[in-house]
Amino acid sequence: MDAIDLVLVDLLQTNARLSYAELARQVGLSAPAVHERVGKLEAGGVIRGYRAEVAPEEVGLGVTALIGIVQDSGGDTDDVLATFREMPEIESCYFMAGVESFLLKARVGTIAELEQLIVRLNRTAGVASTRTGIALSTKWENRPQPRGTRTTEAG
Repeated sequence: MDAIDLVLVDLLQTNARLSYAELARQVGLSAPAVHERVGKLEAGGVIRGYRAEVAPEEVGLGVTALIGIVQDSGGDTDDVLATFREMPEIESCYFMAGVESFLLKARVGTIAELEQLIVRLNRTAGVASTRTGIALSTKWENRPQPRGTRTTEAG
């Protein structure tokens, strides 16, 4: 990736609906050249997809929870992950260093639904225990981290 690719990624992270013509104007290339570059970024896995960002509470998912999972020492990681993937309430799954093997971000409509999810997680083969925190509000999330405009601190 060169500097132009980084700027394209930054622009698309901020607004994925920009036209190739607008992207081209901002990076100083032709629209066909930008189209080709974006296609290569997609094919290379740099750009993994485009999506609509929806307000969870507006679609009935007003409860956000972060759930730490301590994996049973005899549990198979692939099996545990396969079970997590089948649970639509789980939005994100991170493999962690430390006591907890995984950190899950889950969204549900009610505390009762969260309780049901936690019970299912605790009954999952390979899960030794869970620890749950409930978000009272979301100040921000999914903030793009533009590579081209980051600053570094001198040590």
